[in-house]
Amino acid sequence: MRSPLSRRGFLAAGSGLAAAALPALSGCSPFASADSDPGTLTVHTQLGTTAPGSPTYKAVVEQFHTEHPGLRVKNLVNGDDLPQVYETSRLARKEPDVVMVNLYDKTLAWTEVGATVDVRGYLDDWGLRERVLPAALTEWTDGEGRLRAFPYFATNWPVAYNTALLERAGVGAVPTTGDQLIGAARKLRAKGIAPVTVGGNDWTGQKLLAQIIQTFLSPDEARKVYASGDFSGSRGVREGIDYFVELRDAGVFADKAQGLTSDIMTTQYNTEAAAIQSAMSSALAKVPARTAGHTAVGGWPLAPGAAHDKPTILRSYTLIGFWISPNGVRKIASVEKFLRFMYRPEVVSRFITESGRDMALVTDTVSKDFPLVAEAQRLGDRVGQVLLPDLHVPPTATQPLITATSTAFTRGTSAAAVRSTLESAYRTG
Repeated sequence: MRSPLSRRGFLAAGSGLAAAALPALSGCSPFASADSDPGTLTVHTQLGTTAPGSPTYKAVVEQFHTEHPGLRVKNLVNGDDLPQVYETSRLARKEPDVVMVNLYDKTLAWTEVGATVDVRGYLDDWGLRERVLPAALTEWTDGEGRLRAFPYFATNWPVAYNTALLERAGVGAVPTTGDQLIGAARKLRAKGIAPVTVGGNDWTGQKLLAQIIQTFLSPDEARKVYASGDFSGSRGVREGIDYFVELRDAGVFADKAQGLTSDIMTTQYNTEAAAIQSAMSSALAKVPARTAGHTAVGGWPLAPGAAHDKPTILRSYTLIGFWISPNGVRKIASVEKFLRFMYRPEVVSRFITESGRDMALVTDTVSKDFPLVAEAQRLGDRVGQVLLPDLHVPPTATQPLITATSTAFTRGTSAAAVRSTLESAYRTG
């Protein structure tokens, strides 16, 4: 898929924006000196607030300062708005040297349009290729063979089951089929317990919907569906949407799931108001010890005739990478020192042991203090895997798909209406 954001479009669109932004990017702005001080490496990151791994990141940066007294890392911290803030700074040529962000939505086009650089040569020149899992290299490489960033964080995205709540409701085992899941939901509701909690109004619901839709699709078929936005053209995708609607209208999802967010979802599961959640590694790491003690990690239940042999999970190696900007190329010796340090096995291990992060790098370290993360890492071939659609959805459709997801989770919406709503996300984006 070619990004709709061309090099010419990025620069042309930015001419007016950059002019408007320049006052904010000068004077006291943190971007003003991004490329002016050879002794400072400016890193734009999402690690610095409440994001999992933030305390570890701050600690290892201090260790880096101790080992490199002549080089200071200056962190610029943003949350979900980081891509937009970075693009604004790039248009004004005041961008930071290194960016730590995931491969998703806007960032898919960055290397193609020159907002960041292909790092394949640096990875090889610095001898770091063997540190990266092959699957991570594949996911971070675009269709032209460019390596967008140095892979770092990964995630497993299994399903967490509160076995104590299931037992209280008279459910004897973790459900592995759709019929078992529907039966479990009825019993849970009878006890006043929400079955599957999900952020039907945000990205968590989008991912679970995508996972269920793929019940009858091979990875290649799913790739075509999410690249094209054709949710009607194959029998498999129609059956997947029918399966989702069947589960939804049978009461499998928490009440008013279409209005819930990821924060509400994790709160409901962690406080044991809900029995089941689709949870990525960072959410599993936050499950309280009491709840974690009776949580089993597995896959999403299948329907008869599914394209998979076992309940499914999602996996991704694109959660956070180190992108190098054009300004960063001017300080490439400093960037090399920083990335060599961040790739050191003992530094990588700290993110695993202290923060419960999954890594896109080769490591034998296990999250001993984060048992559910470790359990997810050990699932292996006990589960199947479906495609995370993020790398294949056109950036212009990403946010409209989340809006469409809320409609899909609204009980009573027909399968035909769900298909139409999903397809419209590609036309209106």
